[in-house]
Amino acid sequence: MRQTLIKALLTLTFMICGLESVAQSTPTENRWDNLIKAISAVESKGNPRAVSGKHVGILQISPIVVDDCNRINKLKKNKKRFTYGDRYSVKKSIEMFWIIQHFYNKELNVEKAIRLWNGGTGYTKAGTQKYYIKVRKELEKIETASK
Repeated sequence: MRQTLIKALLTLTFMICGLESVAQSTPTENRWDNLIKAISAVESKGNPRAVSGKHVGILQISPIVVDDCNRINKLKKNKKRFTYGDRYSVKKSIEMFWIIQHFYNKELNVEKAIRLWNGGTGYTKAGTQKYYIKVRKELEKIETASK
């Protein structure tokens, strides 16, 4: 049930963000669905109510990320603004993930997406290596299970 809900929310979010092509079911595009599942498994074990210090929700979003998403939306003349409470929403968390990725990772590189999510815009490979390995292992499990 949770996997179906996450898949539906991902598809809806892709469409809202103008990523209709990513919402299609090709192996590469499914990889982004799987990547978000892998990150959420590592971050919160898939629990949208998870809390760890200032980080909350399925993707463990900090207030800084919310503020940055609002800044980016303002720059793009998008009137949508997020609240700190929105971090508990799976749909809104995924929207924030995509705002960050499209602004700082325009080429949508998977490795950069993982490292950026963990280390922020000034990440280093060394500083994000353990997290990167955890997410890659989780991604491999998810992709193997879906075959």
